Amino acid sequence: MDLNPKAGQFLSPEVCFLQQDCSEPWSLPEQALDVVFTSNFFEHLPSRKSLAETLLQAKRCIKPGGRIIAMGPNIRYVGGAYWDFSDHHIALTELSLKEALEVQDFQVERVVDRFLPYTMVNRRRYPQMFVSLYLKVPIAWKIIGKQFLVIARKS
Repeated sequence: MDLNPKAGQFLSPEVCFLQQDCSEPWSLPEQALDVVFTSNFFEHLPSRKSLAETLLQAKRCIKPGGRIIAMGPNIRYVGGAYWDFSDHHIALTELSLKEALEVQDFQVERVVDRFLPYTMVNRRRYPQMFVSLYLKVPIAWKIIGKQFLVIARKS
């Protein structure tokens, strides 16, 4: 799902692309999804109301026992650099997203305040081996990580 009509160009043909505002009703049946995954997305929504409406749609479309997995920059660790992207509108931490999910009756299963580095934009690409190694060494997350990871389940 994306507002950008060009996003569909980058997807495999078997992927169903929904070009729409995510806070509007999703054109999916209730309980149609096993997982909703979002990375570096919620901070681009125009308001906390839009975030709440997006989570409500996710809840409607996720099957019981299904999950929402969200990653994003943690303003607590990024600080003022958070606003270096002009399309960041709402400031989030792992705790504010956890609360937003709990308001929608998701059961939060995992909360990691420091998970991935803040940005890979305009940075050199690291070999997959380094990424795999980083993910296996959680102590590195506490040093380098500035993005949160929150995983929640729908009852």
